[in-house]
Formats: sequence, C-alpha cells, structure tokens
Amino acid sequence: MPEDVGASERMLGQWQQDIERKAERYQEMAARVQGLSISETSRDGSVRLTIGSNGILTHLEIAESARDKRMAEVSAEVMRTLQRAQSRIPELLRQAMAETIGTGDQTANALFDEAKRTFPAPPHEDVPPPPPVNREMRFGIEDDTPRQPPGPPRPTQPPPPRRHARPDDEDDDFGGRSFLS
Repeated sequence: MPEDVGASERMLGQWQQDIERKAERYQEMAARVQGLSISETSRDGSVRLTIGSNGILTHLEIAESARDKRMAEVSAEVMRTLQRAQSRIPELLRQAMAETIGTGDQTANALFDEAKRTFPAPPHEDVPPPPPVNREMRFGIEDDTPRQPPGPPRPTQPPPPRRHARPDDEDDDFGGRSFLS
C-alpha cells in the first residue's frame, strides 16, 4: 500500500508541475499579446491608425490630403482601415500561441477561434471612385425649378435729385412749439 501512496504523490506532483509550467506559458503568451500593437495605413495614405491587441483604437492620424474629401468618405476610410488592422489580430495571436503554448492546446484553439469570430477578415473592397467635390455653397431656400442663367446687366439709372427743404415746407407738426412741452 505505501508504494501506491508514493506513486499517487508522484503523479500529483507531476500534475502540479505540468499545471505550473502551463500557467507560466499562458502568462508569457498573455504578456506577448498585451504588448502587441498593429498599425495600418489606408490605401490612399490619408488615414493612419494603431490599435492594441484588444482591437481598440489607440492612435488615429488623418492627413491633410483628406481635407478635399467629404466627411462621409473620410469616416468610411477610417472604418475600412480599422477593420483591416483588426483582421490581423487572429494571425498575431496564433503566432504568439505557437511560440509559447503551442497550437495543439484545446484552450489555445478556442481562443484563436474566438479571435477569428470577433475580428473577421474585411470584405473585399470594390471602392467606387468618389464623386466630384462640389465646392459651391448656396444659402436660402432652393426651388425645384431650374435656375435661369443671368441675362445681360441692366443699365443703372442715376439716382433722383435730392430735394432741398424750403423754409415754408417744414413738416415738424409741432406748430412752432417745443416738442418737450
């Protein structure tokens, strides 16, 4: 019987050592993943951003060249660039797992599958060319009727002559008395 107890103790000690080594490898993987950051630049170079390993935006830079675009175009470019950066997270996680805990681990595979679901590959981009920028500003109410082009300038008439007041043409309605009384 004592031999069985000794073998059981060795087996439990071995399990404990295995668990401790596995925990160390997982901690090493977590530290590597925490230190990861991903930078991505838009195709036209107008947007540069950086995300952390959790996919959260940590830096965003919009170039001066974006000022000629509509705000909807700029925001769409930010979102496309962010999604491209986030879609790289599963591969970086897989690399960190392969270097620390291995890819055969069931828990590691579950983490990788969750990362792929959370950060899928971006959709294929068939970006149409942006519409031309209309720089004309209009104020007031717009009608649905087409605007007529302006005709030739009308000749200006000279202003009417100034009328000089005559002494008997005073129209103050005070009858010669002060308006204060």
